[in-house]
Amino acid sequence: MATRTARGVLVAALVCYLGITFLNILSQRFDGYGLTFALICLVLVFLLQLVHSGPSISEARVRTKMLTLAAQGVLSYLPLIWFGVSWGAMAGFFAGSLLLLLPPRAGWTLYGLTALSLLIPGILYDRSVVDMVYMCQTTALTGLVVYGLSRLNSLVDQLHRARTDLARLAVSNEQLRFSRDLHDLLGYSLSAITLKNELIHRLIPANPYRAREEVDEVLVISRQALADVRRVARGYREMSLSAELASAESVLGAAGVSVTVDTHDAVERLGTATSTVLATVLREGVTNLLRHSKAEYCRISARIEDDLARLTIVNDGLTLGHQTPSPHSGSGLGNLERRLEDIGGRLLVRRFLDDSDVDVFRLTAEAPVQEARVGEPRSIEITNGEQPYGRADSVA
Repeated sequence: MATRTARGVLVAALVCYLGITFLNILSQRFDGYGLTFALICLVLVFLLQLVHSGPSISEARVRTKMLTLAAQGVLSYLPLIWFGVSWGAMAGFFAGSLLLLLPPRAGWTLYGLTALSLLIPGILYDRSVVDMVYMCQTTALTGLVVYGLSRLNSLVDQLHRARTDLARLAVSNEQLRFSRDLHDLLGYSLSAITLKNELIHRLIPANPYRAREEVDEVLVISRQALADVRRVARGYREMSLSAELASAESVLGAAGVSVTVDTHDAVERLGTATSTVLATVLREGVTNLLRHSKAEYCRISARIEDDLARLTIVNDGLTLGHQTPSPHSGSGLGNLERRLEDIGGRLLVRRFLDDSDVDVFRLTAEAPVQEARVGEPRSIEITNGEQPYGRADSVA
């Protein structure tokens, strides 16, 4: 609606100027051929001005611009021979086109010269000084009106396109958030369910009681996965690092991995945003451990130093190709990087050999503490912001 309105105002203004010029010519009582010639010239000037005032002219070639500008210049000055000063207002259209098509310095210079050029027909037709000043002023004013309305029409069109692009970008970001959250949240849950079901399958003949306990845990994880999907659909997710630490201990223990957890009471000092992001890092780290390694041990530590929270996950047994990769493999580490960027943190990844020549993988997440305050919101919206982050280690 705004684009059509701006275009309509421009066309209405041009038609009014053309109508005034045609009425001035009618007042001179030309014959039918003269009026027809005037009408044809007015229509051509109108069409050329619509081209120059349209948003697509900025994408035209320089040669095309110069040809149409030259044609409008001819139609602005040549009819002065027949119609005299009554045709003078059309030079205002030409002045406006100069401002639209030429660089600012050249455009404004030629605009001023175009306005002064109306002194020549005034002198030739022996007009008074007041009439000549009026003609120059009218030409300058017409050029400014044409230029201003044309620029307004162009800006409204650009704004409309920008709003469309922003809406498309918002949809794309929401799709990215949804896929990222599904990967980060459900990847862990589904891996844990698969692992525990394999354990249950082995326990049923030998230890039915233990198998029943594992079934209860699978039900808890399944319900949590369902709750995660609902939270993702609503656009927010809060996670507790302490709860994720306990869950990671249970899952890794069931997989036969020796787990060491050392938090130094750091978990209680974390704010909601930091706790949620670090809990997500822990989930993804444990998921990758289960999928891509034959780990015998896993050390998890959480510390706070100089208002900086640091979560570190170290495990051995990294074996690329240990499991058949999924044809739709995710981008978990990339998602974690973006989440940490949102709160001013960074992700450090390193693969190295320890003193015993054992392949070790270390994942470190650093983020501001963001100490919890009384009345702090209990949920946050996960977005794709752009905060700077750095990576000190390299990915092998």
